[in-house]
Amino acid sequence: MSYPQSSEPPQSSPPAPPAARSLTGRVSNRLRALHPAVWPVGLGVLGLAGATLLHFVDPNEPGIYPTCPWLLLTGTFCPGCGTMRAIALLTHGEILASISMNPLLWLLAPYIAWTYGLWLYRSVRPPKSPPKLTPGWFLWLFLIVVTAHWVLRNLPWFSFLAPGTPLFPGW
Repeated sequence: MSYPQSSEPPQSSPPAPPAARSLTGRVSNRLRALHPAVWPVGLGVLGLAGATLLHFVDPNEPGIYPTCPWLLLTGTFCPGCGTMRAIALLTHGEILASISMNPLLWLLAPYIAWTYGLWLYRSVRPPKSPPKLTPGWFLWLFLIVVTAHWVLRNLPWFSFLAPGTPLFPGW
């Protein structure tokens, strides 16, 4: 028995993607299928929900929110101590009181807002070329500022950096 010879190559369908058999594989495939803007938009919604919660549920009342683990274990303030109360005060329009709770938050707020906005923009309109990385000197400066704030706010000479201490006495 002879088969007719064809000059055309055999038709083949494109290879099917490997089936995800494990739970992590299925979750990974579903996460990859999401639009890239889901992550920044979702984080923004969570941030607004958290700020709304802080507006209506006072973080100064004991027992409502958990205690800072660092403060509980060491008795010293971490760089983030006072941030929850600062955001709660900000939602009430008390800017100076918010600054006195955590000045570092206000120092970093422009950078946080810029990077979040850039992340959101790039997720909707991806750049044609790879984005530039954050310069190394800036990362070192960030680390130095956060560490200095952490150390200084726990020294008696810089108690104005501790949460709740007025930055501008008499205001």
